[in-house]
Amino acid sequence: MPNALRVTPRVWIGFAIWVGYLVVIFAMQRVTGVPYTELGESGENLFFGVGLSLIVGTVLLAITTSLLGWWRPALFDAARSRHRWPLIAPFAMAVLLVVNLAVTDWAAYDAAFFGASIVLLLVGFTEELTTRGLLLVGLRSRLSEPWVWFLTTLAFALMHYVNVLTGQDFLPTTLQVGYAFLGGTIFYILRRTTGSLVWAMVLHGFWDFSTFSSGYGETSPLVGLTATLYGVVGLFALVAVWWTFRSAAQSDVPNVMAARPAV
Repeated sequence: MPNALRVTPRVWIGFAIWVGYLVVIFAMQRVTGVPYTELGESGENLFFGVGLSLIVGTVLLAITTSLLGWWRPALFDAARSRHRWPLIAPFAMAVLLVVNLAVTDWAAYDAAFFGASIVLLLVGFTEELTTRGLLLVGLRSRLSEPWVWFLTTLAFALMHYVNVLTGQDFLPTTLQVGYAFLGGTIFYILRRTTGSLVWAMVLHGFWDFSTFSSGYGETSPLVGLTATLYGVVGLFALVAVWWTFRSAAQSDVPNVMAARPAV
């Protein structure tokens, strides 16, 4: 089948987009001058410290994906995973998300802070499209699926080291990176088992929103429990992910070169 993509997928293009996204996010956060440790102090800090960079990142990623013609392979797999049971991991994560929202001190929110926190949902679109979308398309042009999972998940986890440059200490950031690798594996499983990145975008966005909201105001003791259980679910995902590498239709995932760009 002839190549229907505007630009042929290449590994270097995927990594170039990943680096470009990090540069944009870091530059925007440095310009606004809000330290990472002060994001939760006000709606203004949250919007200018994170929200504004996510808005800019969303626009630039949408333009980039359109110019490449990679919307279809970035958002959809032509064939889903042969096994569905690994969905246990993202389902469990969704349950923990609901618990976080249930124990959130919503009375502590004012309109400005709530509005700024809603913008955080864009993190699901930007980080998923960058790593398990565009980078994944580039990697699939040359690498087997286990390597695609590992490198996209590692790239997603390492993105969080930007927080060191914006004010967070190295050790808690390293812990955050480790948890991000577990979470990234869960999001990868969700893509492979459903055949769509959209569900991972939704789960990712609401998960970040729930963890942030549950830590604002008066914090419930259940927040620490959900964080611990999240680690357990992530470890389960590290095992379950090996059953997602083969598709239901064939012995390997479809070649992205055969995918057609979305209309």
